[in-house]
Amino acid sequence: MPANDRKLTMHELGRVAPERYAASLRQKVTVVLDDVRSRHNVGSIFRTADAFGAERIILCGFTPCPPHREIEKTALGATLSVPWEHAPSGIAACAALKEAGYRVMAVELTAFATPLPEFMMDDGLWAVVFGNELHGVSEEIVRLADASVAAPQRRSKHSLNVSVCAGVVLHAITAQQGRQPQG
Repeated sequence: MPANDRKLTMHELGRVAPERYAASLRQKVTVVLDDVRSRHNVGSIFRTADAFGAERIILCGFTPCPPHREIEKTALGATLSVPWEHAPSGIAACAALKEAGYRVMAVELTAFATPLPEFMMDDGLWAVVFGNELHGVSEEIVRLADASVAAPQRRSKHSLNVSVCAGVVLHAITAQQGRQPQG
């Protein structure tokens, strides 16, 4: 490590103001939370969505909505930059997104899930669905989805916390920007 390395200042980070967030996006990816129950997970996903440039978050079913102190504790203000809305159910949100031209990607361990490193996402409109902490993405959404992806895991749990999984998946999607999908 260079001897003169240092942390960057807030000014050097070039953070985007909440009111300029939407105009700064390069790829349209909507995050859908299908009955995520923990306010801490919701807040963390807001913060992750902000970091990786999600277009918006749709909070479905009993997923808690801002404002709430437990959401804000982990979101650290991202509820002000990332647009969000509530839908009565994940399946209703995904059906509406498909009607609007989005393709739906369920992040779930399914029989035909593509391992995340092998999945190539084109520049179209995408909705990425993360599921409930115990039951995952609903079976109805899995059947409706255009694709299922799974984050590779090497040990015994075969499960990540939903907010950690969101970070892994959104990072992978961001890393793909500018690459061409495989034909």
